[in-house]
Amino acid sequence: MEDLKVTASGYDFKPAHAAMQRYVDGNLLSGVSSAVLVGRELVDVNCAGWADKEARTPLRTDHIFRVFSNTKLITSCAALLLFEEGKFGLDDPIEKFIPRLGNRKVLRPGASSLDETESARSSITIRQLLSHSAGLSYGFFDPGTVIFKALNERGVHDPRTTLAEMVEVLADLPLIYHPGTSWEYSLAIDVVARVVEVISGQSFDQFIQARILDPLGMLDTGFVVPQRNHGRLVAYYAGADLMEPMKPGLTRTDNAPFPGAYLRPVARLNGGGGLVSTLPDMVALIRSLLPGGPTLLKPETIALMMTNQLPEGQWIRFAMMGEQPGKVHGLAGGLFQSPSPIDHPDAGGELYWGGVAGTQWWISPKANVAGVMMAQRQMAFVHPFSFEFKRLAYDAVKRGR
Repeated sequence: MEDLKVTASGYDFKPAHAAMQRYVDGNLLSGVSSAVLVGRELVDVNCAGWADKEARTPLRTDHIFRVFSNTKLITSCAALLLFEEGKFGLDDPIEKFIPRLGNRKVLRPGASSLDETESARSSITIRQLLSHSAGLSYGFFDPGTVIFKALNERGVHDPRTTLAEMVEVLADLPLIYHPGTSWEYSLAIDVVARVVEVISGQSFDQFIQARILDPLGMLDTGFVVPQRNHGRLVAYYAGADLMEPMKPGLTRTDNAPFPGAYLRPVARLNGGGGLVSTLPDMVALIRSLLPGGPTLLKPETIALMMTNQLPEGQWIRFAMMGEQPGKVHGLAGGLFQSPSPIDHPDAGGELYWGGVAGTQWWISPKANVAGVMMAQRQMAFVHPFSFEFKRLAYDAVKRGR
C-alpha cells in the first residue's frame, strides 16, 4: 500500500481542511479524505469526519470506499496497456472483437418505441467507447426515455450477470445516436472491460490484478471487500434532498446499489463502477500517470489519454444538468478545455473524473498538480464540496510556489 507521507512542505492547506470540516459539521458529509500532489510529491493528506458517523469511527487513510466511476480510469488504463502492445487500434470497429455489437440500429430522433430506428452510418470504435461517444446509454440518468426503460427491463445492470451477458442485452437494443456524433455517459466502459477480457483471454478482475493493481501495490482495490476488511468499509449515506445538495441531513444507505454489495463476489465485473479502493491506492494510481518517475503507461499514451476525442464543438452533457461548455472527453476521463466560473482559473487542461458517491481524482499538467478526494454520499459527483476543495487546493499550491 502507498505510504501517504507528505514529502514536500511550504504549502498551506488549512483553508481547504477547514472547508471540508464545515461540510462534516453541517451534516452534509459524514467524512471526506483527500491527498494533493505537486509533481509526484505528496504535499497534503487530510481526513475529516467519520468513516461511520453513528459508531463515531474517525475516518482514516486506510478506510475502504466504494469508488464507483473511479473504476473507469482503471478500465481505460487496462485497455490502453493492450493498445500499447498493438492488440487493437483505437479506430478498430467493435465487431472485430465482439461481433454481436456490429451492424447497429439507431433510434430516430424523437422515437417513442424501439422499432423507430435507422441503420447506423458507421461502426462503433474503441476510441468512441473510451470517450463515451459510441451511441450507448447508461439507464441511470434519463428516466422516462425509451432506452432507459428497455435497458432496465432487460436487467442490464443485474450484478448476477457477466460482462458477456451484459453485451448480449446491448446487442439487442438500438443506439441513441450515430457513433461519433454526440456524447452520452454510458455503459461504454463496461463494454471496454469486456473487450479486455476477449483480447487478453483473462477475466477482467484477473487482468487488472496482474497488470495494474499488483504492480502498483494497490492492495485494497478490487471488486470485493474481503471478510477480514469489512470493518474498514466506510458507511454510505444519502443526502436529505437530491435537488438541494446543501440541505443538511444524511441517511444511512449501506445496501445501495444492492443488498450486500461489495461484501461478496458477484458475476458482474463492473468495469464502469464496480471497484472499492482506498485513498493510498488511488494516489498510487494517479502518481503512476505523472511524469518524473515510473509510469503505468508510456508517456505518449498518457498524452493521448489527455487529448480531446470529441468532435469540435461537442461538449459533455448530463440529462439533469444539460451541456457543460468547455468540458470535453479524452481516453480516460473528462477534460477542461476552458474552466467554468465554479472551477479554478488554473484548471485548464485538467483530466478528471470520479464516482457517483463523491470519490474524485484530477491531473492538471499545466499547473503540475494532481489530487484525490474520497467521500461516500449518494449523487455527490457534482456536490459543491468537491468544487470548493479543488479551488482551495489550486490556491494552496499557487501560494506555496
